Amino acid sequence: MKILQKIKEWKLNRPESQWSKKKLAIAGAALVVAVGLVIGGKILVDHWQFKNYKVITRTELEDTTTTAEYAEFGDYILKYGGDGVTLLNAQGEEVWNEPQTMENPVVAMRGEYCVVYDKKGTDIGVYNFSGRVTDIQTKLPVEKVCINPQGITGVVLADGEITWIHVYDQKGEELVTAKTSVDNPGYPVDLSLSDNGQLMAVSYLCVKDNQPASFMAFYNFGNTGQNQMDNQVSGYNYVGTLIPQVNYLSDSQTLAFSDNGFLTYSGKQIPEESNRITLDDDILSVFHDDQYVGMAYKTGKEKKSYEIVLYTTGGAQKAKFTVDFAFDHVALSKEQIFVYNEKEVGIYTLQGNCRYQGTIKEGNVENIFRISGNRYMVILDSGTETIRLQ
Repeated sequence: MKILQKIKEWKLNRPESQWSKKKLAIAGAALVVAVGLVIGGKILVDHWQFKNYKVITRTELEDTTTTAEYAEFGDYILKYGGDGVTLLNAQGEEVWNEPQTMENPVVAMRGEYCVVYDKKGTDIGVYNFSGRVTDIQTKLPVEKVCINPQGITGVVLADGEITWIHVYDQKGEELVTAKTSVDNPGYPVDLSLSDNGQLMAVSYLCVKDNQPASFMAFYNFGNTGQNQMDNQVSGYNYVGTLIPQVNYLSDSQTLAFSDNGFLTYSGKQIPEESNRITLDDDILSVFHDDQYVGMAYKTGKEKKSYEIVLYTTGGAQKAKFTVDFAFDHVALSKEQIFVYNEKEVGIYTLQGNCRYQGTIKEGNVENIFRISGNRYMVILDSGTETIRLQ
């Protein structure tokens, strides 16, 4: 009897059990649909191309007698010129302003620090998001300056056939001094400091086997480099190749652009070459951030003669796409790629999908930065404006 009673109870409970299974099946199907909608929505967003834009805010240029340049500085925009440095927020509002007098101001930045220096002059100003940090006065003309995320600066000074490399701490106190010449090891074209300040990479222009060449030298100011001549722990010769730009991306990874591609180096103590990417086409422009490296070049095709290729810093190709208009500038801003001339702008995703291509009607474009989402700050010859794609 107990068995029959249990069978009856099971029969009574069976519809509810089947209904639970149905609910689970429905819930599972709903989850699959939801995931599909999310993935489909992301694909749609990534491939959606906007046809127009709306001007949200606009600021007219008040003083047309002075010129200024703009650079993306974290979530801010740095405006710098011969008479001062200004930090602007995403709305184009002034956060701070620091006066300075320079004939040929040039900017370099890394992390929360930037440096504005007078090329061929003797003035160097170090800034962070809060304003001026320190000033450095040199006795010789400044050729090149770099800065790391701690505010440590590396400076190349010209002295005829001799050049000097100085490294200063955040307070402007000298840490390192090195003398170089055209004969040994060459003329320093560019330099960069690792994020922790322990390593320095320098690209030298020199002559090898009666040919122009580049020498990439790495210096370690820690224990590893103490027993090495001039603290140099590694070096690489590239005959017939010029390396005009070098950038540390972290404590252990370095990026160097050559006249036919780029190279990366890895190592926290003794950097070694880790990747070499070369192109057969003439490179028009290069760009990068800490994760990606891009190059623009002319393909020689009649209608679509420009291509952009994007790599990870590990050397893997991420995207390759064609641009069908002539451009003067290419840049990477908050995970989007910008190509533009005075009138026309193209905005692309990191996958190479075009988000917008069109003209800017309010003036000649000098720069463009992504603020967030579909909002951008456009620097014009007549002022600045914030736009939203639509």
